[in-house]
Amino acid sequence: MTIFDWLKEITYNKSKWESFTEEDKESFNCYMIHRFLSMNPEYIEFVNLVQTFPYSDKEKTYNIYLYMIPKNNMFFKYIKSSTKKKQEALLKHIANYFECSLGEAEEYIDILRDSGVKSILTKLGVEEKEQKKLLKNG
Repeated sequence: MTIFDWLKEITYNKSKWESFTEEDKESFNCYMIHRFLSMNPEYIEFVNLVQTFPYSDKEKTYNIYLYMIPKNNMFFKYIKSSTKKKQEALLKHIANYFECSLGEAEEYIDILRDSGVKSILTKLGVEEKEQKKLLKNG
């Protein structure tokens, strides 16, 4: 079963845990169920509470959601990050310049913005054409 099959079982079909095969039960992923259910604003607090329970038993997690979430055919929109990843070549140039990690280099790029990054790339001897390519994608 896929994550979407499990979500449909929890929210609409409402089948008992015993009705699933061992293979189906193995495919139940508590983390992904929590993650998708929390995408619904009505369930955020409830999912947060369920995640704090000190057990990792799949059956208990399934049953809590099964009995507490009302029967309703719903769509769970997955919310993706809107931030763009910086180009690794640009990160390496900035990390070498400041002698820091790639994570810190990413913060420097955000702080310096394009003009500051461009001046650093010029100091490092990166050609104008390459600078435009790095800044365009990063």
